[in-house]
Amino acid sequence: MGLAFKDFERVQRLEVIESIASGQSVLHLGCTNYPYTKEAIESDMLLHDSLQEVSGELYGFDQDRRGIEILEKRGTKNLYEAGLERLEEVDLDRKFDVIVAGEIIEHLNNPGLFLEGIKRFMNPETKLVITTVNAYCAMRFFVYWLRGKQGSNEPVHPDHVAYYSYRTLSLLLQRHRLKRTRFMFYDLGVEHRPHNRWYMNMFNDLAVRLSPQLSDGIIAVCQLEDEPFETRGVVG
Repeated sequence: MGLAFKDFERVQRLEVIESIASGQSVLHLGCTNYPYTKEAIESDMLLHDSLQEVSGELYGFDQDRRGIEILEKRGTKNLYEAGLERLEEVDLDRKFDVIVAGEIIEHLNNPGLFLEGIKRFMNPETKLVITTVNAYCAMRFFVYWLRGKQGSNEPVHPDHVAYYSYRTLSLLLQRHRLKRTRFMFYDLGVEHRPHNRWYMNMFNDLAVRLSPQLSDGIIAVCQLEDEPFETRGVVG
């Protein structure tokens, strides 16, 4: 049995993912974390390794061939080179109990294509777990203020093209007929704290104690929706 987590509570991201994936057939999207694959392996922070330990069966998709080669050399099985916005091209015909999309939706040019494409690997019971950075993260605002430079020096991953919040992610899921069954805020990971300056961690802890919605990231757990949602002409 997995751990019990309440909606809108502040959680640890890895604990939630491992709890949902425990003993299940799992598809992990963006499994290599390339170009940081080697660093993640060496620091014991590669999510795919954690999923390998707890899942009953594990598959991984990633568009970076070099990252896949690194994992294959370690003996990792069931890896597929796959563009996450072109999942109809993947030569795999099966369904999964759990699909983990950790920290990838903010990298995608067209998240709608991704959400439509992933449905071919889902059945009505499949849980799609989406995690992403929180648009209203207090610590990120604090660091942004400290850096100055008229707003040009953002604390953002160089490959991110979007931020999501409870409202925007929920609406995106609705438009693609995915019902959100759980929503949580995840705190600054224990693995990241040693790499931050002490005052950043202190500011984060104060902010999230006052309001969980100011946490580092968000988690949405969703399933296939039975009834269509009126898209009002908006696509992708």
